[in-house]
Amino acid sequence: MVSLIPTDADDPAEVFAALRHALDGGPALGFGMLASAPERVPDGTAAVIATSGSSGVPKRVALSGEALRASAEATAARIGSGRWLLALPVGYVAGLQVLVRSALAGTEPVAPEGRFSPSSFAEATLSMVRRGDEALFTALVPAQLATLLDAADEPGVRAALRAYRAILVGGQALPEPLRERAADLGAPLVRTYGSTETSGGCVYDGVPLDTVAVHSVDGELHLAGPMLADGYLGDAELTARTFVRDRHGIRWYRTGDLGLVDEDGIVRVHGRADNVIVSGGINISLDRVERIVRLVPGLHQAVVVGVEDARWGEASVIVAARGEALRRSESEQLAHAREVVAAELGKHARPARLILVDELATLPSGKPDRDSIRRAVADLH
Repeated sequence: MVSLIPTDADDPAEVFAALRHALDGGPALGFGMLASAPERVPDGTAAVIATSGSSGVPKRVALSGEALRASAEATAARIGSGRWLLALPVGYVAGLQVLVRSALAGTEPVAPEGRFSPSSFAEATLSMVRRGDEALFTALVPAQLATLLDAADEPGVRAALRAYRAILVGGQALPEPLRERAADLGAPLVRTYGSTETSGGCVYDGVPLDTVAVHSVDGELHLAGPMLADGYLGDAELTARTFVRDRHGIRWYRTGDLGLVDEDGIVRVHGRADNVIVSGGINISLDRVERIVRLVPGLHQAVVVGVEDARWGEASVIVAARGEALRRSESEQLAHAREVVAAELGKHARPARLILVDELATLPSGKPDRDSIRRAVADLH
């Protein structure tokens, strides 16, 4: 057994120093731990990350040093190694992996000064360029990318976006309009798919990393590879349900995501199996509706949630920030979105309402706070 040290994720330099010891069998780092967290964890554990995932139920994911290293090594084999800009909180697996990749590359990660902003991102990036670092990498969530793209004409931002060999974007689906805008600016995006349970992204631009296996079981994506978490600390039952072995003894992670692997080996993610409403007796994936809604100008960062509906049982609602430029009235915007969704999924999947808010609630990671948004919509509805 090794000690588990609750870790203050606000000091990346301190975490980086402690992480190198954790990867070599030293005390494990605990992120977001409650007072009830154990003082010791199984040998080999390097980090325990408390996460609610998409379900809202708290889980403590135990990651071994072997799993974290395997993920970082597979990433380096795919995109290369060099110096990383840390733009995400280290208490989230995507931010922690920036530190792991830096440790394996023998480099020191660079963090923007203060809160993330276009100017701090540009200043930190250009300082790396001036220092002569040739291979630059960073990881962002789509909301951060959107912020940078909106500020592309500000001093240094466009040059900073073009300075990277790869910008990993994950944590949630990347809206196609954002990807296209980034491509037009010359930003080298790599869409990633993964979770805390897989030590971060393990499928890049739809292609599994070299050590990763993916298959679909009854429409649910399962992942295998050396980067899988050991399980959930203190919850053997959930661990047994989520991490299963096949008849060959191979250990698989049940993602809870709907999807498939096509004939070319490309992984297609359709959305969460548990993010489904039943409207008029028909199952509707809110993730699929949201993905289509985000193709509509002015709704590129919208969130789609489900609410109770007196007539249909449940209905979907679009929530978007007023800050996005709308060239149509609210009613026209909703009509356009309903038309686009109907064309792709059928009339039964059309959103019932469009709600504009001053600002979408987000988590510290930059992802939309769906639970908060859902509760606010339910109160209004």
